[in-house]
Amino acid sequence: MASIDDLFKKPALPSNKRKLETTKDPNEIYKSAKLSSTSHTNGRHAAVSEDDDDTEAGPSAPPADDEDYGPDIPDDEEGRFFGGGVTQEENEILDYMEGQESADLAPERIDSAWLRKLALNFEKKITKNAELRAKFEGEPQKFMASEADLDADIKALSILAEHVELFGEFAKLGCVGSLVSLLAHENTDIAIDALEIVKELTDEDVEAEEEQWSALVDAMVEGDLLDLLTSNFGRFNEANEADRNGVYYALNVLENLASRASVAEKIGRDTGVLKWLLGRIQKRESPVSQNKTYAAEILSILLQSSPINGRKMCELDGVDLLLQLLAAYRKRDPLKGTEEEEFVENIFDTLTCVVDEPEGKQKFVEAEGVELCLIMIREGKMSKSRALRLIDHALGGQSGAEVCEKLVEAAGLKVVFSMFMKKQDGQTTEHLLGIFSSLLRLLPANSAGRIRTLAKFVEKDYEKLGKLVKLRRDYASRVAAIDEEIRNQQAKLDPEEREEMADEWLSRRLDAGLFCLQTIDVILAWLVAEDEGASKMIQGLLADRDESLAVIKATIQEQLDTMVGDAEEETITKDMLSTLVRFLT
Repeated sequence: MASIDDLFKKPALPSNKRKLETTKDPNEIYKSAKLSSTSHTNGRHAAVSEDDDDTEAGPSAPPADDEDYGPDIPDDEEGRFFGGGVTQEENEILDYMEGQESADLAPERIDSAWLRKLALNFEKKITKNAELRAKFEGEPQKFMASEADLDADIKALSILAEHVELFGEFAKLGCVGSLVSLLAHENTDIAIDALEIVKELTDEDVEAEEEQWSALVDAMVEGDLLDLLTSNFGRFNEANEADRNGVYYALNVLENLASRASVAEKIGRDTGVLKWLLGRIQKRESPVSQNKTYAAEILSILLQSSPINGRKMCELDGVDLLLQLLAAYRKRDPLKGTEEEEFVENIFDTLTCVVDEPEGKQKFVEAEGVELCLIMIREGKMSKSRALRLIDHALGGQSGAEVCEKLVEAAGLKVVFSMFMKKQDGQTTEHLLGIFSSLLRLLPANSAGRIRTLAKFVEKDYEKLGKLVKLRRDYASRVAAIDEEIRNQQAKLDPEEREEMADEWLSRRLDAGLFCLQTIDVILAWLVAEDEGASKMIQGLLADRDESLAVIKATIQEQLDTMVGDAEEETITKDMLSTLVRFLT
């Protein structure tokens, strides 16, 4: 049961990698061809020099239609203007020359010897630039040539992304540490170029083995990459396009590193990244920028990668800050397909991860998160389903009792039960069932909240029970159809092959509705155990299809049989299910 909860209750990580959106128009691209080597003292090493010559470039205009073209020229075989303009003899000469050039330009062999040479030259360029900067601090024209050479060598490292077999040696040579150290370079352009290479080498598109990727990333972390990323966030000015790109690359690196839980945990625990991300997503922007949305996405990824980061967020008052950001969307929806819509999605995902932790649930109640979610469920549009999922997560787990009590106190029972009786999609139904299950599991016996919850199930002539049993039949028939297919497959496989297929079969059963079926049966079992009238009604509804409480018992027993963990949460769940089974005998 615990594993199924994890599968169904965690918000999914984004599957598509975010791409940097360029903001240049064609004129700016054309102008970039005119960059001069003029530079500022300690900043950028290239400045735009507009050409003042007004002379028009390009071919001259063709003659007017009535102008004389001279003597008639016969068309070539493919029609006028399609010919090459050279004779056959000239063509043969050009072909010969191209062949000679191709023979002279043999491809360079990229191996360990090549890497050692590259590393040595790279280190020399770094040293030379540092020496010249120190010697001619106030005379940038004397060190900018070395800066341009260093910049070219940084960019040349991108070829390593296609030769992952050299990652380990690249790290051993100390080159990784040198590359990372350039993030602290006085020239922010150099730092940004180094950031871009780090991004490329750690990207998920790089086809590296785990050992190769780890060797590279471990060397980067040892080279103080995480602290340098944080310091660059502080010095980049996003009003400048190059710096804006630098922030984007730094966020991209964080996303790459967060794919390993231990690094994601270190990012949250040992750096100021979480604090910076919280500050960045609070900046007012209209429209919402790509970097603001990306910052919210990285926050969500870091929290999904490590529960420790969720607890760290609570220390930073992150729950209250996130709820304040969401409050603007109680009744207003962001424009569809915009960065703002994705931003709101990421904030909901982040909060959902935080409230999975006991500390997050407490902060959620204190910041009036339950009340905000109920407003969204009643009056929101885009926010309705996200708020419902957030409530489901906040109530879940053994530490959700306080949130359950707050939901009842805030008149949330009427909201969720009214929603349940209307036609809903599968996801909404799943979250409503999760909420009912948590209320029955966690509200104290004989408490006012529990009595009010039970009353909701039996009111209006047990109409909710009728809906529950109907849903049960729908899910049971879907799961039964998949079970039949699986049995037919099992008959053709040996024990070893069956073991290999076990995960795939479980996935197919879950897709068919196994989780919802199990949740419904737990709810029905609680009602059988707690209310005699509800018990008789459930048995009567089942008897309409020649079923009995035995079908509910079988589902719960299957849950018990598949639970193998011994964590505190699982032990408590096992005890609860074992008790419920006895009431179904």
